[in-house]
Amino acid sequence: MPTQRGQTERELDVISIGRSSVDLYGEQVGGRLEDMQSFAKYVGGCPTNIAVGTSRLGLRSALLTRVGDEHMGRFIREQLIREGVDTSCVISDPERLTALVILGIRDKKTFPLIFYRENCADMAICEEDVREAFIASAKAVVVSGTHFSTPTTEAAMRKAMRLAHQNGTRVVFDIDYRPVLWKLTGHGLGEERFVADGGVTALLQTILPGCDLIVGTEEEFHIAGGSTDTLAALRRVRELTGATLVCKRGPMGCVVFPGAIPDSLEQGIRGPGFPVEVYNVLGAGDAFMSGFLRGWLRDHPLEECCAFANACGAFAVSRHGCAPAIPTWTELSYFLKNGSPTPRLREDARLSHIHWATTRRRDWSEVMAFAIDHRAQLEAMATRLGADPARISGFKLLALQAARQACDGRDGFGMLLDGIHGQDALDALTGTGAWIGRPVELPGSRPLRFEGGPDIAVTIREWPAEHVVKCLAFYHPDDEEALRTEQEHRIQTLFAACRATNHELLLEIIPPRGMPDNDDIVSRALERFYGLGVLPDWWKLPSPASQGAWNSIAGVIDRHDPLCRGVLILGLDAPEEELKAGLALAARQPVCKGFAVGRTLFGSAAEAWLAGSIDDAAAVAAMEAAYGRLIAFWREQRTRHGRSAA
Repeated sequence: MPTQRGQTERELDVISIGRSSVDLYGEQVGGRLEDMQSFAKYVGGCPTNIAVGTSRLGLRSALLTRVGDEHMGRFIREQLIREGVDTSCVISDPERLTALVILGIRDKKTFPLIFYRENCADMAICEEDVREAFIASAKAVVVSGTHFSTPTTEAAMRKAMRLAHQNGTRVVFDIDYRPVLWKLTGHGLGEERFVADGGVTALLQTILPGCDLIVGTEEEFHIAGGSTDTLAALRRVRELTGATLVCKRGPMGCVVFPGAIPDSLEQGIRGPGFPVEVYNVLGAGDAFMSGFLRGWLRDHPLEECCAFANACGAFAVSRHGCAPAIPTWTELSYFLKNGSPTPRLREDARLSHIHWATTRRRDWSEVMAFAIDHRAQLEAMATRLGADPARISGFKLLALQAARQACDGRDGFGMLLDGIHGQDALDALTGTGAWIGRPVELPGSRPLRFEGGPDIAVTIREWPAEHVVKCLAFYHPDDEEALRTEQEHRIQTLFAACRATNHELLLEIIPPRGMPDNDDIVSRALERFYGLGVLPDWWKLPSPASQGAWNSIAGVIDRHDPLCRGVLILGLDAPEEELKAGLALAARQPVCKGFAVGRTLFGSAAEAWLAGSIDDAAAVAAMEAAYGRLIAFWREQRTRHGRSAA
């Protein structure tokens, strides 16, 4: 195995080369593709999945591919960036479309799929796309069988292998045999895994001598070795290469052969298997490869590489999707240490939460949110002043203008906006990279009611994924039991809906006026919700008045969910100086990530603008100044206490 040229000093651990598609997964499990009503959209394609999986597992990963210069190509690029994958060699092809794959889960053994890959972008990879400096920057390159199926892509793969050999970069071959992509079956047989073909075997056998690691299923070794007897096929492969051979065996785990092929598969090197209920086998091999590479490229014993690989494969067969199903290193480590109480891993609440929390769309070390999701307050103000409530929408656009100007491109800019009067502002802000929270509660409701109707999942399913679901509950842990139970049930329902629709949840807790209030009320409320299995991504809370209250809140979060994003402080229409006093204490707290303040920033401007005593420019200037002062104060306090944003 070549390890020259300072492998440990390489910029990258692994480069995957080849297929990159958008997977459209049917959401109705158990139905035919003909009957699918809706689809979930994920990145896909064997090399792309491996790039995502290895990045999640802590390796420095890159992808060399082509995508279309259109929406789906941009989606792949943006998702790879979110996953931490180097996209410097993801090329936008102006002439071809991004590949699509339509997939479904029919039953435990049937997974229909259709490849839409006619003249697709990734099959236009050519020798010119493969640069020596890029290949030399990695410890290993992964090439896959599909991209040896046409002359142009074959030439590119062989160049990558040649440059790898010249620069001491290891070559990993994922046999990745899809007969349909070799045009050996009809389009409707995309799930077919094996068709014997002498031409394919002959071509694959010219690739094997140049590899350091070869990974495939038994069927894939059958095509590579030219025999449907697995041992005979492995022996033929061994005659052609000294590579480490990894044979995947589904629920039986895997077996590794670093040297001669023994008389029985059971005599190879094996790692522990993980018996789980099969839900979806699609993508399991890519997860397996990701786990194996995590160990192999860090020089772990082969038994440990097998354990990583088998565990990653177990996660993949338990979940919907391919790349999204692959675990993170945090999640894998937890599973290897603690296991799971159920073979249906997708139903393990703790593992599901770790997976969710370690694969969020973006890290937010700080959020400074201008909150103008107010509906009832602004409607009441307009009525009192004799103003047309339809003007509220225009005022929220002015608030958006003011907030953008005050934040001036700083990281951490965010807004809370509603879809009633703030839809135009929401539309303008969505997709710009800002943090966006959006309310679901019926204003002032106690017990809690949802604004869009009782089925909250139906409401938020229509929202963009980047919108954080914000819910305000007037809640006290000592509420009368029937009231408390009703509110808790609705919040549990909301939490489940957020996870099902892939939205983050910000839970805002305000103790009702007139009820007992002391330093532990809020922390007791948090304790109660955690006990009910509600794990919000964010908490929005009144500013605690003492360090003791902060310690209680931080302690509860740390015990129950150390992966929580953190706390945002609300304003409650407090005067600016009073608000700053609370923020000065909040800025010292590691668990506090910022603020979401509203009427303190826009209240007086809204009053004057709706009354007609100031114009648009004056309203914008007033809000910009107020928001700017709060940002400057927060940043100053965070810096003073050594907690400035990373």
